Amino acid sequence: EHCGAILETWFGGTEAGNAVADVLFGDYNPSGKLTATFPRDVGQIPIYYNHKNTGRPYVSDPGYRYVPRYLDVLNDPLYPFGYGLSYTTFSYGDVKLSKTVLAGEETLLALVSLTNMGERAGKDTVQLYLSQPGASVTRSVEDLRGFQKVRLQPGEAREVTFRITPEDLKFYNSKLEYDWEPGEFIIRIGGSSSQLRSASVRWSKQAVTTKTQ
Repeated sequence: EHCGAILETWFGGTEAGNAVADVLFGDYNPSGKLTATFPRDVGQIPIYYNHKNTGRPYVSDPGYRYVPRYLDVLNDPLYPFGYGLSYTTFSYGDVKLSKTVLAGEETLLALVSLTNMGERAGKDTVQLYLSQPGASVTRSVEDLRGFQKVRLQPGEAREVTFRITPEDLKFYNSKLEYDWEPGEFIIRIGGSSSQLRSASVRWSKQAVTTKTQ
C-alpha cells in the first residue's frame, strides 16, 4: 500500500536493466498484462479468473438480497488476470454484435471501440472472453478466447473486431468429447478479466426452417 506502482519484470534476460530503465524514465510506454491472478491474501489461494460459479455472490455485486458475511478480506483479487498499467489511459465502448441469433457454422463478429484518452501513444491488449451460463457440465464463469494488441496515438480511436466461430465455443463434455452445445453465450471484451463490456447471443446447432404453403 506504500507503493505508487509495481514493475513486474519476470525473466528479462541480459538486457533487462536497459529495458527497466527505459520504462522507469518514460522512454518506453509499458503495455504488459498479467498472465496470472494476484491474490490479496494467502487465504484466497487458489485464485484464478476462470473459476466455476460458486453461487455465493461477491460483496461488490449489486442487486443481491443475500450477501455472505463470514469474510475476513475482500474476495476479489488484488490484481486480476489480464491486468496492466500504462502511461496513458484507454476507454472501451459497448460491445456490438453482427447478430444476436445464430445457427450452425455461422461466424459472429464482435466489435468494440477503443480510444486512447491520454496524452501519450500507447498499446493496449484487447481481450475477448466467452461464457455459457447453461451446459451439460458446469462451465467456467469466463474463458479467454482471443486478444489483440492495439497501438493508438493520443486521442485516436479504433474499432477492434473479433471473429467468433463454433470452434471457440467448444469444451470437453462428460464423455470427454470436445464439442459445443447450443444455448446462450455471453461475449465479454475489455482490458482485463475484471473490466469487461458484455453482450449475449443465442446459438443453435441447426438453422430454423419454416414451411410455406
